[in-house]
Amino acid sequence: MNVLVLEDDVLLAMDVEDYLIEQGHQVVGPFARIPQALAAIREGRIDGAILDLNLNGELSFPVIEALQERGIPLIVCSGYAELPELKATLAGLPLIAKPWNPQKMSMLMDEHFPALPERRAASN
Repeated sequence: MNVLVLEDDVLLAMDVEDYLIEQGHQVVGPFARIPQALAAIREGRIDGAILDLNLNGELSFPVIEALQERGIPLIVCSGYAELPELKATLAGLPLIAKPWNPQKMSMLMDEHFPALPERRAASN
């Protein structure tokens, strides 16, 4: 599965990237800026995405909208996701607070991302 990572904190981006690679996924990015992520989405090689909400003061809603328009599942990983003024806007999206927990990330990915082809074949 090709998973786009949008995170402006280099260490957190590396943690997410390492986690995804350990889980057998291909990482697209990680990107720290919205235009980079939007360009990758336009290229059409994304199966899912893990997004930081606040990128150095810029909210990642354009990326969220682009993913939703294409039916690409996403997880918002942010320290700001629980703020009341943002919680309503993010209603219905899977959220994980920073610092993120690998078990919770696995649970959210299993629940919201499509099964990998190998897992779908094994379950048939």
